[in-house]
Amino acid sequence: MSPRPRERILENLERIYREAYDRAKGAGDQERMFQLDAAYQREQLLLEVLLDIRDGLHAVADAPTASSALEKLEALRRLTRLR
Repeated sequence: MSPRPRERILENLERIYREAYDRAKGAGDQERMFQLDAAYQREQLLLEVLLDIRDGLHAVADAPTASSALEKLEALRRLTRLR
């Protein structure tokens, strides 16, 4: 079973926030609009990191050899290391 495409996941996130944002805009709730905008940006960033990790783990699982798997794990470790 292949994972859901990245674009579809990000589109779903945007749709959810867009609906809430439009309701707040229709109600003239500027504070809520600001909160939703900030929350969307934060959630999008976190989701992209999780998707990168998912993709890295999927690549390791698909590695044809042990040495290839170790190389991919090392690349994932470098990718996720905090700076």
